[in-house]
Amino acid sequence: MTDTSDTRPADSEAQAPRRSRLHRLMRCIPLIAPVLLWAVPCWVLLHSGQHWPLPVTLAGTALFALGLVGMPLAMVRGRGRRQQDRAAIVGDTLLGTSWVLFTWSILLGVPLRLVLTVVGVDESQDRARIVTWAVLGITAVLLAWGYAEARRVPRVRRLDVQLPRMGAGLDGTRVVLITDTHYGPLDRTRWSAQVCETVNTLEADLVCHTGDIADGTAERRRAQAAPLGTVRATRARVYVTGNHEYYSEAQGWVDLMDELGWEPLRNRHLLLERGGDTLVVAGVDDVTAESSGLAGHRAHLAGALNGADPDLPVLLLAHQPKFIDRAAAGGIDLQLSGHTHGGQIWPFHHLVRIDQPALAGLSQHGPRTLLYTSRGTGFWGPPFRVFAPNEITLLVLRSPHLPTSM
Repeated sequence: MTDTSDTRPADSEAQAPRRSRLHRLMRCIPLIAPVLLWAVPCWVLLHSGQHWPLPVTLAGTALFALGLVGMPLAMVRGRGRRQQDRAAIVGDTLLGTSWVLFTWSILLGVPLRLVLTVVGVDESQDRARIVTWAVLGITAVLLAWGYAEARRVPRVRRLDVQLPRMGAGLDGTRVVLITDTHYGPLDRTRWSAQVCETVNTLEADLVCHTGDIADGTAERRRAQAAPLGTVRATRARVYVTGNHEYYSEAQGWVDLMDELGWEPLRNRHLLLERGGDTLVVAGVDDVTAESSGLAGHRAHLAGALNGADPDLPVLLLAHQPKFIDRAAAGGIDLQLSGHTHGGQIWPFHHLVRIDQPALAGLSQHGPRTLLYTSRGTGFWGPPFRVFAPNEITLLVLRSPHLPTSM
């Protein structure tokens, strides 16, 4: 047997500086990102060979500089202690605009210039100006379309989900999932009412909200959340906390949802009975709950299943898809989650996938456990959705044990 005790401390010592450098880099990202988001488009659109008239160059550069300074200031005033809604709207809009400009300055600007060179556009100034107008044009189209996509009432996404352990009496159980409504600085009271009206047309047995109700306290966003009290379900309406509740007095949201007639499943379960068969509907607090410092708030799967018959199928509500590892280890049949927004503004989904095991849709994890990840019903921050449409989800649960007809 080889004794590795002497090598482990050395490995640990070697890894420590690497971890330290990574932590320092992560701390620098909030400072570096705004500079890149504004400086790269400024260079591509104004200073890479276009030779615009001096007033155009100066005015354009001033606009980019104003965005670079104004965006973080507005976001601090809007999302920090002051919680100024107008500042948040400005900061969020600038963030979304800069992200789309940055993305297409790179993905369209560089290849288009090469293509123009190949097809024989000789003057470098002509190539540069064509690139500028093309990037500005596609950015304007995507922002207008993305704004309309973010503000519209979500389309209903319907799918059948077979759970092998589910009894025949539960076949056809209709579960509606809404999540990540993110009521916030932009008043969406009317939108909220329309979402609830759409949910009520689906004749659900169970309606679920998997967290991130709002950005702001329950007292502040009560008017936007109030239509949730009109949602109808034949069996139950259930809710679990998301990470954003823990930025805004989570217990206040738990209390408000209870007041509106929803069952907060805080590490507990209820039983849904239909046709002589039973489904365990469980929920856990968000994985960030324990670090919030709120007494009794944590993600505790064993507590959620305490007293449940282990032979019964389990539907689990957990805000973040990353909880699926614990769900699969605990033998959960189906986990419903949100949190990812499907990336919200393409190609941000690549960064989301670094942190989460699934982006959107139905996925298999282990021999038994399924995960459905919603793209979300609302939007966070920038009022845009680009190639990541919002959704209200209708899941029709199916049993493989249907009686055979004679």
